[in-house]
Amino acid sequence: MEWSDSWRGAFRIELRAEAVSLAWHGWPVLPGTYPAGDGWAGRDGVESTGPTPVHDDWQERVGTQADQVAAWWAGHSYSILLATGHGVDAVEVDTDLGRKAAVALRAAGFPVPILATPEGRWTFLVATGSPWPSDDRVTYHGKGEFIVLPPTPVRHGVVHWRVKPQICGWQLPDATIVRDALHEAAHATDSYESLLTAETA
Repeated sequence: MEWSDSWRGAFRIELRAEAVSLAWHGWPVLPGTYPAGDGWAGRDGVESTGPTPVHDDWQERVGTQADQVAAWWAGHSYSILLATGHGVDAVEVDTDLGRKAAVALRAAGFPVPILATPEGRWTFLVATGSPWPSDDRVTYHGKGEFIVLPPTPVRHGVVHWRVKPQICGWQLPDATIVRDALHEAAHATDSYESLLTAETA
């Protein structure tokens, strides 16, 4: 997707407002590179396939206050990155599993902030602290990592919220709640696929 100067300008205002709001609520946000032409602008000498931190010392900048965050985005169309492992962790799955888990969470009365990418990945935000067992279907993002937050433009569209943090009152669940919902969703999917296999055998 091509991003014209006017398009980036419109996104810059929205990105800045969202970054400041997130920082004000204590989320560790950082500026990241953004799509421009055939590459990613915002950081010299670094090639990547997606948004990466603008600052080499980004891990030392975690916890920056909202006023400095506002200054970072002044005049720049930086993407919004979240440093995981500092109060917020992220559980990433494919769209199908994510949608089923979201339904299970909603039915159980546990709204969870969820974002989605144009590439078909859903990410559930959880409180830092609970260990996550090895799972081929899940990518867990913890300390020393980062994820991209809405409304960051990426190559094939825009990262967007499926469930906004405001819906959850900015409260993050323990990771075990999301793990249980994903387990329930994966079990339901496996059972359905087994049934189809049996019917067609």
